[in-house]
Amino acid sequence: MTESKSSTGHSFGYKQELNRALSFGDLLIYGLIFMVPIAPFGIYGQIAIGSHGMVALAYAIGMVGMLFTAFSYSKMSSAIPIAGSVYSYAQRGINDNVGFIAGWLILLDYIFIPALLYLVSAIALADIVPQIPVLVWLIIFIGFNTIINIRGIVFTAKTNKVILFLEFVVLAVFIFVGIAAIARHVNGAVFTFKPLFDPAQFSLSTVMGAVSIAVLSFLGFDAISTLSEESNGGKKAVGKATIFSLIIVGVLFIIQTWVAALVFPNYNAFKSPDTAFYQVAGIAGGDWLRIVTIVATAVSWGIANALVAQTAISRILYSMARDRKLPHFLSKIHPKYKTPYISTLLVALVSLIVTTIFASQIGKLASVVNFGALSSFILLHLAVMNYYLRKQKSKNYLQYFIMPLIGLLIIGFVWWNLDPLAKTLGFSWLAIGIVYLIFLKIFGKDTKISVDLP
Repeated sequence: MTESKSSTGHSFGYKQELNRALSFGDLLIYGLIFMVPIAPFGIYGQIAIGSHGMVALAYAIGMVGMLFTAFSYSKMSSAIPIAGSVYSYAQRGINDNVGFIAGWLILLDYIFIPALLYLVSAIALADIVPQIPVLVWLIIFIGFNTIINIRGIVFTAKTNKVILFLEFVVLAVFIFVGIAAIARHVNGAVFTFKPLFDPAQFSLSTVMGAVSIAVLSFLGFDAISTLSEESNGGKKAVGKATIFSLIIVGVLFIIQTWVAALVFPNYNAFKSPDTAFYQVAGIAGGDWLRIVTIVATAVSWGIANALVAQTAISRILYSMARDRKLPHFLSKIHPKYKTPYISTLLVALVSLIVTTIFASQIGKLASVVNFGALSSFILLHLAVMNYYLRKQKSKNYLQYFIMPLIGLLIIGFVWWNLDPLAKTLGFSWLAIGIVYLIFLKIFGKDTKISVDLP
């Protein structure tokens, strides 16, 4: 189905500049790639230890919790089908100033995510091939993704399909080999429901502490909404893709971590929490599987995940720049490929600078990312309540008050349990944004959105 003019950016006072060529399937794949179906490979150890072995339960609770946020994204992407994601939703759902703050916060998430992914992947590959410096891997990853993103959203979508297929192959191999190892009782493995629920180890505080880590694996489903002006599947396509991608990835997370926990039940015996999954893979299938999972993680994060992350942040920059909230040149569209290429190049440059600065401080970089994402989610839920209940006069309190409120409380809990460093750096970024907003207003550079919702 072709997007009608009434539901495009025209209705919101914008010229349709981006290439509206993405189907529902493309959006779904984009969400899956962003969340990375094999994301637990990289953080399995911390969650297994934190949950006392109930890692599958942590992911199950995390998936259910994030579904409430996905529901809010679904509702707002249908009502406001433009590229700005939470920036546009808070802007029109609450007011212009809150919209700017939401956009500023999500920038903290999206603009540093590619740098974080590049750095983790480069370090992993440098460990396998020490002859190639980390900086060389960074340049390769950043250059490759930037070229693909500038070439156009259709080219990016095709690349996503190839990489996602390879991720599924690696995941299928691990699950198959893992189940075979369990059947042969390798490492004393036996089938049990303990990874999903172990009454002897269960405590709410223990599990929820692990959930606060596991839920971060789901970050990225929200980025589908940045492609609203490139979707040709109707106003509801973005919302449906958001929810379906989250459910699919959540189920895959539960299955793979359940198998891993059965193969290696003694979560206190990992050589290192950072490499725990690779240790499990080595026990299940031998050194070849360990290497395959390491390479798959590096490629999935450094190319696939970073590719879609760069796509998402370039659309946020584009949307804020055309509203004059950021320098207007960032909204410039490539005449041939119909992509915001200046924003894309800026993200590449920032990624190279940030990875150089944080080369030995991955934890700090991750903390900054988490603060931005969760803070913007809180504003999203408030935008749903205000837009539908106050502006649209809806009486559906279940959908537009109770469900967003549950989502807000869940995200608020995770936000509250963030590392103190994350809050310090995050509030510093927020303070800079507030000062910048005041500067825009004082010097008359702020452009208010004068076009009302249809």
